[in-house]
Amino acid sequence: MSGQQGSVRKRKDNSIPPKAKDASAAGTTTPRDADLDALVKAKLDNKSAGVEWDFRIALGVITLLAFITRFWGISHPNEVVFDEVHFGKFASYYLQRTYFFDVHPPFGKLLFALMGWFVGYDGSFHFENIGDSYIANKVPYVAYRAMPALLGALTVPVVFDIMWESGYTLPACILSACLVLFDNAHIGQTRLILLDATLVFAMACTLLCYVKFYKERHEPFGRKWWKWLLLTGFALSCVISTKYVGVFSFVTIGSAVAIDLWDLLDVNRRQGSLSLPDFAKHFAARAIGLIVIPFFFYLFWFQVHFAILTRSGPGDDFMSPEFQETLSDNVMLANAVNIDYYDNIQIKHKETHGYLHSHPDRYPLRYDDGRVSSQGQQVTGYPYADANNHWQVIPLVNDDVLGHHVRNNELVRLRHVVTNTMLLSHDVASPYYPTNQEFTTVPMEEALTDRFNDTLFEIRIENGKPGQEFKSLSGQFKLIHNPSKVAMWTHTTPLPDWAYKQQEINGNKNLAQSSNVWFVDEIPSIPADSPRLVKTPRKVKSVPFLKKWFELQRAMFYHNNALTSSHPYASDPYMWPFLLRGVSFWTQNDTRQQIYFLGNPIGWWIASSLLAVFAGILAADQLSLRRGVDALDDRTRSRLYNSTGFFFLAWLMHYAPFYLMGRQLFLHHYLPAHLASALVTGALLEFIFNVEPVIDDSVFIKGAKKPAPKKHLPAREKLAGQNLMTSWAALGVLLALVIGGWYFFLPLTYGYPGLTVPQVQARKWLGYDLHFAK
Repeated sequence: MSGQQGSVRKRKDNSIPPKAKDASAAGTTTPRDADLDALVKAKLDNKSAGVEWDFRIALGVITLLAFITRFWGISHPNEVVFDEVHFGKFASYYLQRTYFFDVHPPFGKLLFALMGWFVGYDGSFHFENIGDSYIANKVPYVAYRAMPALLGALTVPVVFDIMWESGYTLPACILSACLVLFDNAHIGQTRLILLDATLVFAMACTLLCYVKFYKERHEPFGRKWWKWLLLTGFALSCVISTKYVGVFSFVTIGSAVAIDLWDLLDVNRRQGSLSLPDFAKHFAARAIGLIVIPFFFYLFWFQVHFAILTRSGPGDDFMSPEFQETLSDNVMLANAVNIDYYDNIQIKHKETHGYLHSHPDRYPLRYDDGRVSSQGQQVTGYPYADANNHWQVIPLVNDDVLGHHVRNNELVRLRHVVTNTMLLSHDVASPYYPTNQEFTTVPMEEALTDRFNDTLFEIRIENGKPGQEFKSLSGQFKLIHNPSKVAMWTHTTPLPDWAYKQQEINGNKNLAQSSNVWFVDEIPSIPADSPRLVKTPRKVKSVPFLKKWFELQRAMFYHNNALTSSHPYASDPYMWPFLLRGVSFWTQNDTRQQIYFLGNPIGWWIASSLLAVFAGILAADQLSLRRGVDALDDRTRSRLYNSTGFFFLAWLMHYAPFYLMGRQLFLHHYLPAHLASALVTGALLEFIFNVEPVIDDSVFIKGAKKPAPKKHLPAREKLAGQNLMTSWAALGVLLALVIGGWYFFLPLTYGYPGLTVPQVQARKWLGYDLHFAK
């Protein structure tokens, strides 16, 4: 989808492109493509190599500047900044082989751990608090920060090369690269221990590899064709293995591939139609290279993740007991105790950590919405240890079961010890959920007669086997009310004052919901010298990789979607293209220094404006065609729709889906889309000034039977030269504005020097919530 009908870069093998006749037989090229390739080659053969060196010199200078801007002053500040508390901590856990849980896939975090391993760090510092000193704790933080800085610096030449490989002129390549090079947000995000540098670099490599793959369309299934297809797939796997928003890159490439395959399927193609077996080969090759192989690489990083993290750690609580049995030194499993009938136990909710609790107070006669309650004894969730959290496990029949273990799927009753009442659920709506059942307790005489069945509950151990022993801590279970088949459930929304703002307990009809899970936190009735408390050595078990992977995937998606709480620096997607607000990363009161995550306003506004211009150009062109006015030649239109359109598609696919998300969102989520907007901006610079490679492209003009007379070429070359001069002038103006904006906001990006009140006020362009503004 690069839109280039033949590369304007010099062919290294000096070979003549395949003839139209042969290529048409393969169903992969057109006479126009072959003619254009020959013309391009002839023109470039007659030119000096100076044009190629112009690109190479510009690429070298831009790459050098990228490294300078990303690495300059990288040791400041020498303390933990913003989300370094998370990703630095994860690197330390890897180095100590301690299991942790995170909502992001492991690839980016493994790179940080690799850097720590390279420099011989032991991971003893856990990045607990923003502002903790790296120097005092002897942390090789510069090495950690060097990893994203390296990837961030390399992203800039990749952007340049995307434009170069797509056949754009040097001013267009420089503009796109410099919009990323001199962007404060890209710089700020790549100088800290954060994942976005890896994500953006992999996304840029995906676009570059696909452009190079598409340029090999004349020789399908050749060595280079396969190489760039597989590299595109590998880059895609790196994107999604860093953050799940990497799926947007899959959608971008998938859309381009779908358009390409749709064209290959057309029986009326001017190249000649493909047979269905040949089309199936094209489809299968893309499916393998862009779906199957990336998926296996994605699995590979999780295999590395599990292979490293073999010790019990803070991530244990997110996983099932079966998963935890694969970890050494697991405290929960080591301290698990069999639960016997008539034990007093404390039941704790796995997700909210609230205890099952009851007290003598009653539900009110009517709730605020007018519904009537049973006025029974309140059953709530309480977050602290209390005598009212104690429940006795009573068997179904009071026979001689003292000392017998409770087992999976057995029916039990729970007696509230303090009030001597029995837990019960019945067909009365709960306080907050009219569709869920109320939980209450009833006196013993009722529990043994009229309400006996309503007091029966099934112990259903998660992933448990029939007859499995019910244990504390490790025996995570769902308490299923036997007559009505609802699961005991709670949530964090507090009840009103009549329940002391404790948690609501109710019966959930959705038994499969993961938040129905509870566990026995403690058995207070067991004497300290009981043989049941004697610990026996536990052998680490093995669980199949895919089973562990599926469990971790479910937990990651669930907790990622649960990130809906408010944050003072969260922002909505409509704010991002206009840079309406940023994020405070770090402050130091004594020196008045601060790091405020913010893009270069000038660069962002230029790129966002030209996105709207591009949409307007397409609309105007379609309207003109409807009215019979063809204002563009075929080559320009092909470039506009295919190449620039591909970049615009990348922007749209990396931006629009955020409007569908309900989780917390921040400005850094826009960085991949901003990179795509920089590509659109460079492409439109060339379109607006109509700069073309100096070749005879009459083969693109409808109805042209032969090349234009050679006498016309000097005039065309003169016009193209004049347009190129104008393009350079426009580039100079735009770069002056962009570099000015970058330099003006540098103190907020690098964190020094500290700014005076007037200097801070001068940078609050759109009311940015900067510190030290007064």
